[in-house]
Amino acid sequence: MKLKLNPVPEVLEGKRVVVVDDSIVRGTTSRKIVKMIRQAGAKEIHMRISSPPVIAPCFYGIDTPTQKELIGSKLKIEEIRKYITADSLGYLSLEGMLATAPGFSHHYCDACFTNDYPITMTKAEQLQLGLFESDQVRK
Repeated sequence: MKLKLNPVPEVLEGKRVVVVDDSIVRGTTSRKIVKMIRQAGAKEIHMRISSPPVIAPCFYGIDTPTQKELIGSKLKIEEIRKYITADSLGYLSLEGMLATAPGFSHHYCDACFTNDYPITMTKAEQLQLGLFESDQVRK
């Protein structure tokens, strides 16, 4: 990550910084970014995420972790904020995200934000994908 992101202390020293990212999946990258910006001298760091919290894995081709690895599936927004050590954290609402394409919201899958999948999978398919713990599938 330090190869991609290089905070410039002369620019950040004593500043209030807003970091915009597309999502927080596990939270580890956001935490490192906040730490790096703080070490460069920022006095405040505010994270803004341009999607709702990711609470469920994607079965449709996006490589996301299991549900228990997704920070949004187990922590509230304030708890995520504390984990990433930002001064504030804000997410775009599902309604706000869907409003960016008015009239087409029913054409998009939002399962990773709602845990409501458009296609029901059998228990065998879920096991094959390896996206669930075997005890969760038996329920």
